[in-house]
Amino acid sequence: MYIVAIAWIYVVFMMAITEANAVAGVMTFLLYGVFPLTIVLYLMGTPQRKRNRQRAENSARLAAQEKAAEAAATAAQQPAPEEKAKP
Repeated sequence: MYIVAIAWIYVVFMMAITEANAVAGVMTFLLYGVFPLTIVLYLMGTPQRKRNRQRAENSARLAAQEKAAEAAATAAQQPAPEEKAKP
């Protein structure tokens, strides 16, 4: 995916340096290269970001479950409070 992006930036850069003045070259580079490429790369990265977010949520849920299990095991191992003797 990134090799295509690099090639596109190269092509747009070559187009930009052949412009008549610097302002036209910068505008060509930004409007034909950077902005569209940013949008395309963002859209193509959406599935990976979704997987990363789900993985983080799952690991947080698992950590919370392990913590609750440890607390339950600790509570079960503590001795029951003894009753006070009546006079």
